[in-house]
Amino acid sequence: MRAVFAVFRHELRRIFTLRPVFSVFILAAAIYAVFYPQPYLTEALRNVPIVVVDRDGTSSSREMVRRLDATSDVSVALVLPDLPSAQRAVYERTVSGILLIPGNFERDLLHGRPSPVALYADASYFLIYQRIAGAVSAVARTLGAEVESARLVGAGVDPALAGAVVDPMPLTAVPLFNPQGGYATYLLPAAFVLILQQLLLIGTGLLGTIPDPDRPSAGALATVTGKYIAYLVPAALILPFYLIALPYLYGIPRLGSPATILLFALPFVLAVCGLGLIASAVFRTPLAVQLATAAVGLPVFFLAGFSWPQESMPDAVRLVARLLPSTSAIDGLVRVAQLGGPLSEVADPFLTLWALAGLYGAIAVALAARRGRYGHVDRRR
Repeated sequence: MRAVFAVFRHELRRIFTLRPVFSVFILAAAIYAVFYPQPYLTEALRNVPIVVVDRDGTSSSREMVRRLDATSDVSVALVLPDLPSAQRAVYERTVSGILLIPGNFERDLLHGRPSPVALYADASYFLIYQRIAGAVSAVARTLGAEVESARLVGAGVDPALAGAVVDPMPLTAVPLFNPQGGYATYLLPAAFVLILQQLLLIGTGLLGTIPDPDRPSAGALATVTGKYIAYLVPAALILPFYLIALPYLYGIPRLGSPATILLFALPFVLAVCGLGLIASAVFRTPLAVQLATAAVGLPVFFLAGFSWPQESMPDAVRLVARLLPSTSAIDGLVRVAQLGGPLSEVADPFLTLWALAGLYGAIAVALAARRGRYGHVDRRR
């Protein structure tokens, strides 16, 4: 126990005195917290500019343009007389889509005939396409239902019955756990876990590769245990900040209790620290650790399962993903923190994280014992 405490005290001192390590654990954590969420704080795309080509020029076509411009998703930037002019505006990236209202639009509506409109939207950026298509579809359905209802009422149908005929099954959509239907609420909780994993990996990897001539003499198990306890100190500072404080500051829904969140995060920290110790034993130099963690950052992002569903991944890729602590941590922490689920409902990712913590800890102990033996042989020679 005395050897564990000596390693703990020595490693903790290095965390706060080695400038590269302190920069990763404290300064980088603060910088990420401030700057990373900024592009997503608007939650959703708003007022995407489009151009309208109105070949009808009637009150109905103008009413459709007015309603479309009144939505929060789309802004009618231009109304042009012909399609070639609108195409030039799209190619110049002045607007992101074209709405073409054909001639006889109002006449066909009043006679109860289909009056289709054409939408040409930029699909190279899918979020823009989705916003434009959704807004135009909603306005077209609403206007068409109103025209049809008015036509039926004019023909002597009871207004209540006419409304039921044009919209027999009205839908009320309630976005649970993401009331704004926004991108930040969906992305940031998972991104915070990835940031934590990256910071812990780089920090522990640097600690293991920066020369340490004054390290205390201890066995492999005592060395790894002492380091684990030391790494929990900065983790105890940045985990509540990222998992509790930042969601509160950025208005992300949070239903889970802090105690449950931190308890679930404990095996995640241990697993990542064990992986960092392994990385330091494999790569040996601080530069190699930084390059390796930077190189795997993007693959880890896609393997996490929130940018691309895991159900669509091959089985071999899903197996690799389960070996990464962030995969189970994102799955469990989102359900615990945002959905308010108890630990019993996240037993599978929780136990997976403990298994990874044990696996990577055992490998770290084996590597430390091997390095101790070879270091002892080298000193005798």
